[in-house]
Amino acid sequence: MNAPQRPFARIVRLVAAALWLLSLGDAHAGNQREEVLADAVRLALARSINDPRPPQLHFAHETERLEWQQWFDAMSRRLHSRMPDTMVRREFLQTVWYEARRAGLEPALVLGLIQVESGFRKYAISSVGARGYMQVMPFWTRVIGDGRPARLFHMQANLRYGCSILRLYIDMERGNLFLALGRYNGSRGRPEYPNAVRAAWKRWEHG
Repeated sequence: MNAPQRPFARIVRLVAAALWLLSLGDAHAGNQREEVLADAVRLALARSINDPRPPQLHFAHETERLEWQQWFDAMSRRLHSRMPDTMVRREFLQTVWYEARRAGLEPALVLGLIQVESGFRKYAISSVGARGYMQVMPFWTRVIGDGRPARLFHMQANLRYGCSILRLYIDMERGNLFLALGRYNGSRGRPEYPNAVRAAWKRWEHG
């Protein structure tokens, strides 16, 4: 009599786990608040966002190229279960590396933030309307973009917005990453979100 109940019990546990993960995703979903930006800051962000150059990697010397290759190989293995398509995974990691470095961020930090924000889901939409990998709020496309929120589902556009916004918040908080992450999530001063991102960040560090 016990054997037939086991599959059902397993299904119940899986559903409960899935619901827990969904609730966790909602708790950490991005909810950036519209800031009053100085004109110079807004224009600089707009120029950065609208730069049409694709994420082509250039290395000053062989050591940099080897650093990239080792990082890519390690991250590709870790990301395989979430992104099984080889071409998609390569394009994603190359863009993360490019956009993170372009914004003066560590790629591992960006991967940690993406894990917490969207679980690496390209078309994720939060309960407050944040979109894409880095859960960018649509108002940013009006403030510093071309006014097309649908572009936030484009991989490079989403990563560029997300990295640029995080860089802005870090600068606004004078390098205080704890407060900057809270601002990114709309929970400035509370520890839950910064702690979650820091924990995920450590898991994506290479070496």
